[in-house]
Amino acid sequence: MRPGAPIGLAMIDIDQFKLYNDHYGHQAGDACLQRVASTLKGGLRMTADLVARYGGEEFVLVLPSTDLEGTQSACDRLRSEIAALCLPHERSNHGVVTASIGVTAVVPVEGDRPERHIALADAALYEAKNSGRNRVVVAPA
Repeated sequence: MRPGAPIGLAMIDIDQFKLYNDHYGHQAGDACLQRVASTLKGGLRMTADLVARYGGEEFVLVLPSTDLEGTQSACDRLRSEIAALCLPHERSNHGVVTASIGVTAVVPVEGDRPERHIALADAALYEAKNSGRNRVVVAPA
């Protein structure tokens, strides 16, 4: 809060991962998670940027000092890099492993609750999934 800088937040979900696990097996699923995590981590630009597994096949991305436009741009690039891995996913409509991403950015203020911002990014993630997957959706302001 002190610098008054925005924080970008993204919720990232590997599309149709349960189908991937069911078709290829859990060891392949674990390897897929590792490849996607490595791609996300490799795509970070600043040392303060953070990517973490959020649960199951979801990841969270926290980008300090990054506004909404910068967060969306970073996530568009990361989404493309995941698809470019060309990891086969026969049970997906896209034929390869893809990711859906919901993004938001906020300038933190006193009394702000992180859960509110996570919920906004999560709602945008579900919009991305419901509108065809393999896309980035920005949470409404």
